[in-house]
Amino acid sequence: MENEQVKRKIFSRQQAKIKAESYCAYQERSQFEIRNKLYEWGLFQNDVEEIISELIESNFLNEERFALAYTLGKFRIKSWGKIKIKQALKLKRVPDKLIKKSLQSIDDDDYLTMLKRILEKKAENITETDPFKRRYLLTRYGSGKGFELELISDLLISNKL
Repeated sequence: MENEQVKRKIFSRQQAKIKAESYCAYQERSQFEIRNKLYEWGLFQNDVEEIISELIESNFLNEERFALAYTLGKFRIKSWGKIKIKQALKLKRVPDKLIKKSLQSIDDDDYLTMLKRILEKKAENITETDPFKRRYLLTRYGSGKGFELELISDLLISNKL
């Protein structure tokens, strides 16, 4: 068996721009994701930065729109809390100012309702009878989903979970 090397796809600057436009049109992307994709396609730094500038000018790429879509998507679909969303956005190199703005778009009532829903659902599946261990398991689950410990604790006490 021979060692197969992964060949880098090399596109012309124009081909890469067209491909990047369709990549951005498919779903919101961060500049970090686009930059990585362009380098993956074998482009050089000057071309990468020029293409990113052109994508921003033509509104294919918008960090604020990306942060908002990502935040609401992860919250509504994956039931992630603000801590986990913030960490994921930081990994995608979204500026702190935009992260803060996107997290503010989550309604506080919806946030508490989501936390209550996931904890109640998890509580149904826990067979542990010791109330302290049970509370610990629910707290760990909620914090693993990225919710704040204080909110989890308050909710567990107020709903007697």
